[in-house]
Amino acid sequence: MKALRIYVTGMVQGVGFRPFVRRIAKITDVRGYVRNLGGGEVEILVESDKDDRVDEFLRLLRERHPPPAKLEIVRVEEVEPSSLQDFIILESGSERVIASEIPQDLAICEHCLGEIMNPASRWYRYPFNSCAWCGPRYSMIYKPPYDRENTAMRDFPLCDECLSEYNDLWNERRYHAQGISCPKCGPRVSLLDRSLERVETDDPVKEAAKLIDEGMIVAVKGIGGYHIACLASDDEIVSKLRMRKRRPRKPFAIMALDLEIAKKLVEIPEDLIDLFTGFIKPIIILPRREGCPVSDYVAPSLRSLGIMLAYTPLHYLLLMETRDKFLVMTSGNVHGDPMISDDSRLKELTSIVDYVLTHNRRIVHRIDDSVVRLTHGGPVILRYGRGYAPRIMRLRHSLKRPVIAFGGDLETNGAVGFDDKIILAPYSGDMDNPRVLEEHVSNLEFLMRCYGLMERRPVVAADLHPAYHSRRAAEKYASSKGLELKFVQHHIAHFASVMAEVGHDPEEPAVGIMIDGAGYGLDGAIWGGEILTWADGIFERAGFLDYSLMPGGDLAAYRPVRMLASILSKFMDLEEVGSFIRRRGLLRGLKHGSRELEVVLAQIRRGRGPMTSSTGRFLDSVSALLTLCLERTYEGEPAIMLEEASYGGKLIIMDSLDDFVSKKGDALTIMTGKIMKAIVESLDNNSRHDIAYTAQYILGSCLGAAAAEKACELGAKMIYVSGGAAVNHVILSAIERASGLRIHVNRMIPPGDGGTAVGQVYFAGYLGAD
Repeated sequence: MKALRIYVTGMVQGVGFRPFVRRIAKITDVRGYVRNLGGGEVEILVESDKDDRVDEFLRLLRERHPPPAKLEIVRVEEVEPSSLQDFIILESGSERVIASEIPQDLAICEHCLGEIMNPASRWYRYPFNSCAWCGPRYSMIYKPPYDRENTAMRDFPLCDECLSEYNDLWNERRYHAQGISCPKCGPRVSLLDRSLERVETDDPVKEAAKLIDEGMIVAVKGIGGYHIACLASDDEIVSKLRMRKRRPRKPFAIMALDLEIAKKLVEIPEDLIDLFTGFIKPIIILPRREGCPVSDYVAPSLRSLGIMLAYTPLHYLLLMETRDKFLVMTSGNVHGDPMISDDSRLKELTSIVDYVLTHNRRIVHRIDDSVVRLTHGGPVILRYGRGYAPRIMRLRHSLKRPVIAFGGDLETNGAVGFDDKIILAPYSGDMDNPRVLEEHVSNLEFLMRCYGLMERRPVVAADLHPAYHSRRAAEKYASSKGLELKFVQHHIAHFASVMAEVGHDPEEPAVGIMIDGAGYGLDGAIWGGEILTWADGIFERAGFLDYSLMPGGDLAAYRPVRMLASILSKFMDLEEVGSFIRRRGLLRGLKHGSRELEVVLAQIRRGRGPMTSSTGRFLDSVSALLTLCLERTYEGEPAIMLEEASYGGKLIIMDSLDDFVSKKGDALTIMTGKIMKAIVESLDNNSRHDIAYTAQYILGSCLGAAAAEKACELGAKMIYVSGGAAVNHVILSAIERASGLRIHVNRMIPPGDGGTAVGQVYFAGYLGAD
């Protein structure tokens, strides 16, 4: 008799994997058991007196698994036979053998969608229909293993019909599916008015759609939190939402009923269809289609829209009843706060919405919609949330010790790492908000519990910046738990994140370009335009954008004219800077006009303010120069507007790159003052498109050429690029062309601060662990 014990890791809980295993066991006539374990993995014992049956079982296991399942490791070991008489699903165990993934939330499958649209189905118009292949997972799990009693569905006992299907081995989608329900036994929808009183109606979803069509703004409880929905085609209604949310220009997301509707709004490349329609259904930023009926106020001054398809039955049924079949579907939060997921905070939304479409299933974990854009030949994740988190990133080299990383401070995520794995937690947000910070720590503690890391005494990693809220939280956490604390420089973390993602051999040298808005430098300045090298186990700074003063500190980031004045002063005297700003009509970018300008010039004269090598601040200054964005109302806005303006532009400055790059000792300096001077001299004879394109292209070319020089010295064969500006298609193209080397950017994780926690884990646990 042949007997095997098999451990399977990957996305194997919450996807109908155990039922699938039992079915193929029956098909191949083998005996044994299957069960979930506490680390997200599945254990299988299989035995037979005929070897070919066990072999066939293994073949089917690898080739026929359920659609959303992902098998990463299938570890097989021979064991002594137990002479079992049947093949059964055993009760789950809490022990961990090989850590595997906590299941991610899955968009509605085509089968469940067909059922809610079929009048003959008992799930007809049921807003919570799901099966083994789709539905909420991470957002409703209290702890692994993924069993009904460990999820928010434990509040909804199965009715007789659902229980019968749950116990039917040959019901492929509902046998042992933990999240199933029906209108008899599942969650229920209700519609509330602004006073949070129930609105009496036979069909709350249909009534909510009618109210939206009448111009109302409605909060909608989804998988991981509340959305705010309204007509996206009506200028007045979108403007009203902007006023109520205190969100003047930051784009709203659009949700479309289906692919056919989405194609009327945006241009969707063929190679993105699977991502757009698959089990994740993230928000994807795509170019507007000509004649698109979406209001210009949804994404002011942008040629693109962030769009996703309906990914739950509730969203689908709501959109189906609206006139347009697409809606604004933005995060349900008041200004500055995280998306609301706790019903006890629902009152806060009544200052924004007219009605609330809610339900009685608890959201255990807030999780925001993921956001993706196309950059340099492929998709890049901008926000790592629903459908992606909390996936496991496998490393080429095992960590020397486990790590809990607190990430950055703006639009950030945390992460944990152990063995050959890094797990990036879902998007948290900005750490200056106490609610966000509290959830951030809670997300990390959940992952720590799931994988039993506290007993392994992890090191705590945090950003070097002494004023970061995430650093203070890390210091407090490490002190309270008696854990070692390690600080990681911001751009080294960015660099390490790409090295970890692509599996760079740490014995080989590497060169990286880190381009973002801000990170505390090793010299106490604010870095953000860096050429870093890795060789002989050491990170070094090999080049950077020349330092510029930030007049008024962070105010220079919110009012880019301040930054422009600072860079202009590199080649103009201050009186000339003032005259130039007045002459170009840029005073409107300063809240207090001429009076503020005089203060800014005095700050530059006295050198009062931090020094920065930030790529973001340089791009901001060009954006202000071209009057594209004179005040930043959301993170990255001036640089986004500059990239948008570059579409259709061409290169107009043909100067040698040597004119813009200076070498002092071993360090290369990109002279932003000289680049700006060349741009200013071209203002009167060229279009904004051409100037915008040229400014970004020259900057990228200078960075690429300087990095290539360092790569040649070290023998590095490629360039890694990371940071918030590492999604800029003009800069990336220029880097690659000027360097003549292949470049790698983050794709599995965000290149911005949402991915720095991965780099912190990799540095603290491996590269800098000795």
